Amino acid sequence: MPSGSGAGGGSRSGGAIAASGGALRVLAEPEAGLGQLYALIKSARSTVDLTMYELNDPTAEGDLIADAHRGVSVRVILDRHLEGERNQATYRYLRAHGVHVAWAPATMTYHQKTLTVDDKTSVIMTLNMVTSDYAGTRDFAVIDASHADVAAIVATFNADFSGSGKSYAPPDGADLAWSPTNSQSVTLSLIKGARRTLAVENEEMGDSTITSALVTAARRGVHVTIIMTRQSSWNAAFRKLVKAGAHVSTYADSSSVIYIHAKAIVADAGRADQRAFVGSENFSVASLRRNRELGVVTTQHAVVAAVSAVLAHDFAGATPYSAG
Repeated sequence: MPSGSGAGGGSRSGGAIAASGGALRVLAEPEAGLGQLYALIKSARSTVDLTMYELNDPTAEGDLIADAHRGVSVRVILDRHLEGERNQATYRYLRAHGVHVAWAPATMTYHQKTLTVDDKTSVIMTLNMVTSDYAGTRDFAVIDASHADVAAIVATFNADFSGSGKSYAPPDGADLAWSPTNSQSVTLSLIKGARRTLAVENEEMGDSTITSALVTAARRGVHVTIIMTRQSSWNAAFRKLVKAGAHVSTYADSSSVIYIHAKAIVADAGRADQRAFVGSENFSVASLRRNRELGVVTTQHAVVAAVSAVLAHDFAGATPYSAG
């Protein structure tokens, strides 16, 4: 998690802040801010569903409560497995003010970060809704109006809220990647399908299968760029990647520069077969194979271009990794 929410360094204003493409729009944080998400919550006429790993945002909580008070059915699922202690106060506060709150299963991490309003619009996020994190972290939010995607997200929320989600297989919608069902296979397909370029931002590099796929991509001549926050846990993976020809750059784990919390992949930006992924999935075995997670894959030009521009900006502002 971010070590602070300081003003950041030269990496803070990154490329496109928002872009629209077909059924999807993407917001890059911290530049875009949370205003559009707050406005979406306040626009609800009938329902709001929120699944959140960690929730500590007084503005969002106030908007959810205001919705409930005017008759909107507001339901919230909070992680209990790892974030139960941090979410406890929020759980009690929302429940005391008319919001229907449920704990996710205590034995399964719910790392998903998704907001759905009126069963028509979903926001698939890399960010936790924690106010103290916003100013200092790189994150993305994809606003998704695809009927198939929203229907799949609503169906999965209903199963999770009822307590049956642990054994539920989420529908894929038009272009969704869910954990623990298909996130790893979708991620590997994106990496293995890259022909010219592959840009990655992630918080972790702990799944050897993903690291190996990135190594293989670099060895076959794909220009691989990886942007992360520096952490000694990933040094072994970084050494393998650099040796294979991948370009790894990192930011210090410091409140004075951006913290890379985003989970994003762009393959072959600018080409006819370009694709981008944005979601909650870290490159870890738990995130890809055990947790509840959600991401979205798109070929929509404006969205791919926007995510690609932010990743290119962040890579340019980071420090090339050195094994020494």
